Amino acid sequence: MTADTSTTNEPEPSALQTLLTSTSSASSHPQHLTNLAVQIAHNLEHQHLWTDLRIHNTSPIDSAPLTRPMVSGMPPQRLYIHPDEQIALLQTQKAQGKTGLGEVKPEREWVLPSHLREKWTLRRFAEVFEKVGVMPPSNEDDDEDQEEEEQQTNKWRTKKRVVLATVDDDSTIVYYIVHDGIVKPRQN
Repeated sequence: MTADTSTTNEPEPSALQTLLTSTSSASSHPQHLTNLAVQIAHNLEHQHLWTDLRIHNTSPIDSAPLTRPMVSGMPPQRLYIHPDEQIALLQTQKAQGKTGLGEVKPEREWVLPSHLREKWTLRRFAEVFEKVGVMPPSNEDDDEDQEEEEQQTNKWRTKKRVVLATVDDDSTIVYYIVHDGIVKPRQN
């Protein structure tokens, strides 16, 4: 009996592997950092239902290269509510005879892709925060949308923040909100 070498029993590549091999980048960043950003964007889109995802290689502030590719996107619901905003929302609901926070629109978020083995210092976080704005741009090509977005910016969002997305070797991803500076604690 001879083995047929033209037929293999290898499984088909995963959707993520297909995406990584088909994604070509004109980025000046190392390929592993670009792949990390693509993996995070894929997870946010397919596991967490984020929309309007973009991978940024340059700073929206000064067009200089970012220290690493970053992702921005729109989560399905708001990730963080400032404590003062929370109080205002509760007072508004109480005045209307309602309970709970009411409807809170989601906001675009910066996402910082990282690997579990990376060592993050305050200096490295400061380098990231230095290159990003309070809100990520929604559409880099549309000035009209940018002006409209600036008018709709949440007045409570004054500190820069990123969602630190940390990937482990087994592809598990955890997300942490990291603020630039001290933030007032939440009210319970």
